Amino acid sequence: MTLSKTHHVREQFEHCLGIIRQASVEILLLLKVHVSEGKDPRWFLEQLDNARLGLGGWAAVAKRLHLNDAEMSNFTLQLRLLQQRVPQYESGQDVSDNQLIAATRFVTALEHVRQQQPLLTYSTELAPADEAQQLQAQKQVRAVEMMLKALVLKAWPDPTRLNNHLKTLFSADQVRRWLRQGERNDVLSGMKFSELALMVVDKKEFSRYYAALFSDQHHLTLLVEPRKTLQNFLDDIRQIRNTLLAGEALTPAQIVLMDSYYDQIASPVQRAFEQGRTRVNPAALLAVETNDLHRFWEHAQQKNKAAGGDSDEIGENIDKPQRRAERTPEQRDQLISGLLWGAVGVMVLAMLAGGVWLFVGDSQPRAAEVVVQTQQPEDMRDTPSSRDTLTRMGITWDENNFRSAIDRNDARVVQLFLKGGMDWKVSWTEQAHSAGNVAVLKMLMRYRLQMTEQKPCRRFITTLSHAMSSGEKLTSSRKTWLQAFCTVPAVVARQRYEVEQATRRAQAQPDASSKKWQGIQTEIYEVIR
Repeated sequence: MTLSKTHHVREQFEHCLGIIRQASVEILLLLKVHVSEGKDPRWFLEQLDNARLGLGGWAAVAKRLHLNDAEMSNFTLQLRLLQQRVPQYESGQDVSDNQLIAATRFVTALEHVRQQQPLLTYSTELAPADEAQQLQAQKQVRAVEMMLKALVLKAWPDPTRLNNHLKTLFSADQVRRWLRQGERNDVLSGMKFSELALMVVDKKEFSRYYAALFSDQHHLTLLVEPRKTLQNFLDDIRQIRNTLLAGEALTPAQIVLMDSYYDQIASPVQRAFEQGRTRVNPAALLAVETNDLHRFWEHAQQKNKAAGGDSDEIGENIDKPQRRAERTPEQRDQLISGLLWGAVGVMVLAMLAGGVWLFVGDSQPRAAEVVVQTQQPEDMRDTPSSRDTLTRMGITWDENNFRSAIDRNDARVVQLFLKGGMDWKVSWTEQAHSAGNVAVLKMLMRYRLQMTEQKPCRRFITTLSHAMSSGEKLTSSRKTWLQAFCTVPAVVARQRYEVEQATRRAQAQPDASSKKWQGIQTEIYEVIR
């Protein structure tokens, strides 16, 4: 990173922090938390948690901000990511690209909150955006879309094989719709942006065809893995693209974000092109004449209108077609209950028929009994499923929303996800353990059979060890989880080895730190042995 670019990134980042401090004061005041000035992101997150306690839950916080549960979850998720990337900041420090992206993403989240709640008046203007910047952002969005299409065509150069592959991944009806809406013999041109992006970020598709292109240690590192980072970036680009399709100008924050996203996504592919590993050239896709750019967006607006918009989030996996949707445990229970009540109804009808035959005068009261007896199973069948309940709450069936509910100790939403059949991992509970969120931890333990992490103990024990070294306690909840998941012989043997190693270090160098580490490893071993 050159000196001028470093200075520019630092200026933009510090401007973002200034916006966040100003916005935090107004938001907290609306939530009945009075502060004199805004501070760093960690402080803002702590104050939001105080507001949650004061108002009685995140639902009350969301109501005051005019957000639904999904929007509230996304807001807190972006703030948590920012405070992880920027625990503390002093003016003049070096700023990484990931820190700027995290800060700018949260500024766009603040823009959305201000749009939803008219009482908020804070400014989110980073810098006035001129026509050239708006035009450059349009070129970047187009280039990303064309690049995704080119990558898919590179993986599937034969149109017939591509169509058959898409039928396997989606369905024959979907492919027919895309062929009908797209250009002649070009199935990808009929896809929405979210559908095209999903072709690349789907777990299996990405690992098989695209992982090598995006394996760059300097890019797509905001989240744990490049695929997950790419998925989040493309979903933000989808929303920026929707703004352009609506004929609206992008905000300065969106322009900065789009510039960062293009660099993060295009740079690994450009490097692969220069090394001869791909024929997809992002630089050539970005170099487009103004007239061609306008024609592209006119055509995109027509296609978007015909498709009814592109409002679906870009998910983790492609939902493969099934002959019959798999029933959740709750739906199976409802089906069994309905069948049992139906059998009861048939028996009652048979008894009534016999009663009518023997005692004609008793027919009227027993007819009323039939209504009462048969009404109950009908009502039971009308009970909404967990997924329907989440949808009515404005929460999409998504792993991110599930993890966010765990982090904020929202036991009700967590239970709905679990009842609906969502799998989970022990590694998702690290923040819940640190915060002492007993409610969600107990709820997850009730559905421990849905824990699908293959080897959860190494990371769990490592994280626990470092937490204990920082002063946290080995609580009864943590002991329960250790005994539930980490008592297999291989884990016990590895922990015994860790105790022996820690004991040797303590003997060789008997200082306070070595003895403390020995005590931590021994305490964990005593729980799982």
